Amino acid sequence: MESVLPSTPIVAIKPKIEDSFAITFAPLSLEEIYTLADDSANGAVVVMSGMVRNQTDGKPVVALEYQAYEPMALRVFHQIAADIRSTWPAVNRVVIHHRIGRLQIGQISVLVAIGCPHRSEAFEACRYAIDTLKHNAPIWKKEHWQDGSSSWVSIGACEQSGQNC
Repeated sequence: MESVLPSTPIVAIKPKIEDSFAITFAPLSLEEIYTLADDSANGAVVVMSGMVRNQTDGKPVVALEYQAYEPMALRVFHQIAADIRSTWPAVNRVVIHHRIGRLQIGQISVLVAIGCPHRSEAFEACRYAIDTLKHNAPIWKKEHWQDGSSSWVSIGACEQSGQNC
């Protein structure tokens, strides 16, 4: 006798056509991200820009190198947008772009932008997007230290360990 398990429908997560997700070697542009998040129904566009800083926990950093498992990372970005729309249905645009490759001090590594009619929801959704990305996206960074050494760090591991990577 065969066992019949209740079936759970598989729902494909599809972003709105207005959303934008990317993982790229190319430099990220604040102007481009803002434009992608802009909409005439917005009362706010909140942009979060993550950049390479010159130290981690007081240890001098000279560069960061990012790698990602792109297909899965993009699925995570799509899921973040779906979650945002579930929690903040008024959100008009979700934009998440992340760089990979070697980045120098001051270069932008990640941009998240949320376009929404109201600023409070835009701020909350933007914070949710970057926090969830850091916990869930398969993106890793290698910190290159001033002394010539380097070490790989999972972005999610930074958050879980209490470090602000």
